[in-house]
Amino acid sequence: MIARGWIFLVLGLGSLTSAGCARWHAAPALPSHSSVVLDQLVIFSDSPLPQHHRLLEDLKLQRSQLSTKLALKISDEPIHVYLFPTAEKLESYMRVHYPALPKRRAFFVESDTRLSVYAYWGDRVAEDLRHEVAHGYLHAVVPHLPLWLDEGLAEFFEVPRGQDGMNRPHVEQLMGQLSRGWQPSLKRLEALEDTDDLAQEEYAESWAWVYFLLESSPERREVLRSYLQALGKTTAVETISEHLMRFEPDCEQKFVEYIKTLDQSLR
Repeated sequence: MIARGWIFLVLGLGSLTSAGCARWHAAPALPSHSSVVLDQLVIFSDSPLPQHHRLLEDLKLQRSQLSTKLALKISDEPIHVYLFPTAEKLESYMRVHYPALPKRRAFFVESDTRLSVYAYWGDRVAEDLRHEVAHGYLHAVVPHLPLWLDEGLAEFFEVPRGQDGMNRPHVEQLMGQLSRGWQPSLKRLEALEDTDDLAQEEYAESWAWVYFLLESSPERREVLRSYLQALGKTTAVETISEHLMRFEPDCEQKFVEYIKTLDQSLR
């Protein structure tokens, strides 16, 4: 399981209370001393953020890149990003406010009224923020994404600018799985509903299906774009696998061949 994740919360958080004669301990506070507004993003931290920081510029640009790539409208719904100074402070806050969640480096949380990202300044903060902020941009316009597609798109947009969504470690992992007899199954991915069901293999396959749909042909790209646009209006739509099987009954075999082609191009 990679060390990040998202959770969809239908209800707001209840209050946290304690009883007894023990001393009261204040709940960990959110970073708030400094803030930067970047279009849809509102980024909070406890120390001033640089006016021109490549990571912040990347996060801002990701909004238009995602909109253009997926042919989705741009939303103005705020995404609140909280940057903790250390992993310990993030963990302390999440343990109080989201005790059911596992320990991870970063989180995207959607409530009934708010889109939020929680992360800390660590060695992989750029990757983590690109991933979680992508969830935010997506959920602002398509709130009911299937889990596999939500994570596959976030994996696509987490890679640094200029790499066009290519995630080399995922290609290497899938090639290793293929050598051991693994076969892809989009229907199996579509049946997953809980992030606890996603191991590294599922993240890799989810990314690969997204990359296959977006990059292998204009026709497949249109399948994904049309599906996302339909999901933005209603959840009563057929799955991508149902559409693909009519469009390309052998799409899973073509998917495998495409992964092998990617592997060759990376050598």
